Amino acid sequence: MNANVYQHFRRDEHPFIDTVADWIERVSLQYSPYLTYFLDPRQAYIVETLVQQQEDVKFKFYGGYPEAERFRCMIYPEYYEPEDADFEIQLFEVNYPQKFSTLSHGKILGSLIGAGVQRDSFGDIITDGEQWQVFIAKEVSNFIVSQVTKVGNISVRLEELDASQFLESIDKWSIETITASSLRLDVIISNVYNISRQRSKQLIESGKVKVNWGETLKPDFPVDLLDIISVRGFGRIQLNEIGDKTKKDKYRITIGVLRK
Repeated sequence: MNANVYQHFRRDEHPFIDTVADWIERVSLQYSPYLTYFLDPRQAYIVETLVQQQEDVKFKFYGGYPEAERFRCMIYPEYYEPEDADFEIQLFEVNYPQKFSTLSHGKILGSLIGAGVQRDSFGDIITDGEQWQVFIAKEVSNFIVSQVTKVGNISVRLEELDASQFLESIDKWSIETITASSLRLDVIISNVYNISRQRSKQLIESGKVKVNWGETLKPDFPVDLLDIISVRGFGRIQLNEIGDKTKKDKYRITIGVLRK
């Protein structure tokens, strides 16, 4: 990978950049498409940035439904035209005794990971308030169905659905604009949720904050475009656009917010 590419991304993202470069090289040399695992929005941004530098390689994202947050990516040569079915995504409904119990995103996520698969094996987990659904990579779906029979102490069954039967999710991002003195993690959280910097630091250092689904304990962690910040008890933030600085030398940032 050209060393100049690395300077545009965080150091911890360099191994992923190398992986994407390998995918692109494979498509170019073999002249055949390559399907990735599920990517978070930041990873998808990196893939898009790198593939767009190539003249003979294209890409397409698909996450199982129009409002997907996590996608699989097809990287392919010019002759190829991918269809939705090529992305090998299967939709499942989580059947459980709704009258006597409740589920949550965190509990379902924990049960899926507890089954022994990586986070990138499944996409979005969505709900309409009562029903829950999850998008899973077909190559591991049979294994996950056989392993996930409980969420916490609640008995569940994963039922395969047609791709068109996805729910109208109640999780809707609101778009807001903020100004912040820096792109530090603690500064962004403090500004969005109107809490003190000290409170923001405490949340981070106590393990209650994740960036792109990975635990981050450093308040000075540099947030970047399309990162998703999850703050336990508060909700989620996504940096959609980082604009020019204001006259007071603050960043003007467009964000998506899910508030609990």
